[in-house]
Amino acid sequence: MYDKGISTAVIKRLPRYYRYLGELLEKDVVRISSKELSEKMNVTASQIRQDLNHFGGFGQQGYGYNVEYLYTEIGKILGLDQKNRVIIIGAGNLGQALANYADFERRGFLICGIFDVDPGKLGQRIRGLEIRPMEELADFIRKNDVKIAALTIPRQNAAQVAAELVSYGIRAFWNFAPTDLHLPPEVVLENVHLAESLMRLSYKLKSAEEPEEDDRAE
Repeated sequence: MYDKGISTAVIKRLPRYYRYLGELLEKDVVRISSKELSEKMNVTASQIRQDLNHFGGFGQQGYGYNVEYLYTEIGKILGLDQKNRVIIIGAGNLGQALANYADFERRGFLICGIFDVDPGKLGQRIRGLEIRPMEELADFIRKNDVKIAALTIPRQNAAQVAAELVSYGIRAFWNFAPTDLHLPPEVVLENVHLAESLMRLSYKLKSAEEPEEDDRAE
């Protein structure tokens, strides 16, 4: 049983561990120490051990970590050992890009439906998926046991659509709409605000290019 009080910072690092371990597997690396893994990830060896100890440790003193075993176990922690069926709400450029990204399937996420309100898009196909009308949502979610929805719609529609999806059985949202959603506590939410991410990048670039305080004083 895992500790339910695991910090957000630890959870955010788990996909990075998974990705790096996957790269090591592709290179036929059999085992790795926390020190070697820390050098690749720019995280201290102590932090890695602390993170993994939340879930049982997985390492052996004097041996390190078996790469394949640790990769598999972290995949289980992340829920990647089961198929997650996902629908996309909004067939604009972003929605189409998500639907076309084949790597999701390798991670256990099956894009099974895409929906839009634009009559001009209905019936078109993206990687074999027909763009469906919103009126078919409830029936589609029920028949296909969908639990995750990706929202790529304008912010003014996001709250209402999200509420409807919750009533249809959706229990997790991947929200690309530039707004904060207020959902029931049992519903899981992951926000991806692209503009905010770009603003953070701009800030870091500006900070890196600004002269130091002492330099400005000269």
